[in-house]
Amino acid sequence: MKKRKIYLFRHGETFYNEKRIFTGWKDAKLSPKGIKSAKKIAIKLKNKKFQIAFYTRLSRSKDTLRKVLKFHPECKKLIKDDRMIERDYGILDGKSHEFLLKGKGKKEYDKIHRGFNAKAKGGESFAMVEKRVKSFIKDLKKIMKKNKADVAISAHGNSIRLFRKIMEGATRKQAVKWIIPYDKYYEYSMEV
Repeated sequence: MKKRKIYLFRHGETFYNEKRIFTGWKDAKLSPKGIKSAKKIAIKLKNKKFQIAFYTRLSRSKDTLRKVLKFHPECKKLIKDDRMIERDYGILDGKSHEFLLKGKGKKEYDKIHRGFNAKAKGGESFAMVEKRVKSFIKDLKKIMKKNKADVAISAHGNSIRLFRKIMEGATRKQAVKWIIPYDKYYEYSMEV
């Protein structure tokens, strides 16, 4: 067995994030600030090495990864995997946080926004996202072993929150409180 590296980072800020809109599976584009954040991540990862990179179908994930890859000619394999996509907010996708606050109040907002098992109608809870992230990690380990590779993952705030929970052995209470910044990466070692 050998230790392999994982470099996990969030896409840059989008116009929806900037306006406090539940983005979910909507394909929101990077804002100018988001492009700057993506460039910051690229610089921070410049001296790291990885041979495989993962992204989701959403342009914010792909566009952020594109900035990172400018410094990584050694990365020869790109894999789209939507198990690391953002949490689906169902009927709230595309609606402002203010919309939920006004309609349901702060208690309901907190429950849906940060409750582990709560979800908006037609959407996902953190518990549901955790299931797909666990499945991703299981397959990630196999891919890293088979390819003898380190990896980079361009993901989304809520999938990163659950990835961290699993990798760091954190509690649900800790995980739902985390803020996942746009210009930071998380580095993990995995025995494969």
